[in-house]
Amino acid sequence: MPLSLFPMSIRAANAARAVYVCRESKDAFVSWWHFATKLVGGENNTDLESSLSMFVRGLSPYRPFWEHCLEYWRQSVTRPNKILFLKYENMIAEPVKHVKRMAMCLGVLFSAKEEEDRVPEKVVRLCSFDKLSGLPANQSGQTICTRNMVLERSVFFRKGKVGDWANRMTQDMGRKIDRVTEEKLNGSGLVL
Repeated sequence: MPLSLFPMSIRAANAARAVYVCRESKDAFVSWWHFATKLVGGENNTDLESSLSMFVRGLSPYRPFWEHCLEYWRQSVTRPNKILFLKYENMIAEPVKHVKRMAMCLGVLFSAKEEEDRVPEKVVRLCSFDKLSGLPANQSGQTICTRNMVLERSVFFRKGKVGDWANRMTQDMGRKIDRVTEEKLNGSGLVL
């Protein structure tokens, strides 16, 4: 959800804290595409190229991808003690480091004893993609998103892999997203 759609009580300068996780544009698109096909009841029957065309034009239910990322990015720069902007790829590469950063941002630092007992590492294991996607509660059953939309819980998990876009898109499609990403983020300081 775009930060600008949160209630003012949450967006206010001294209100709640937020952790925002952003994915690299190509992986974000493929993940969105898979999820969107589940929303309309298909099994990847939506044309990937047509979906890509909509994505790069900014057609999305939650505002254009890059604007969404930039909104949180800019807030994380101006309010670093309230908004933590993380990149999924960095979290995967160094999960313990990022769990500690989240704890710090949320004001629940690990104690020296917890560090000694390797609690951050335990949190990483308990919150890993494999662990969470394997929970029975996330493998079966349904969740109600709106009055008219009921989804299988399993649709919220797919692979969680970095770089999986290359298994779905051509290199030309990837370059198209890269060009738009560079254009949209130009001058912002954000690199995806």
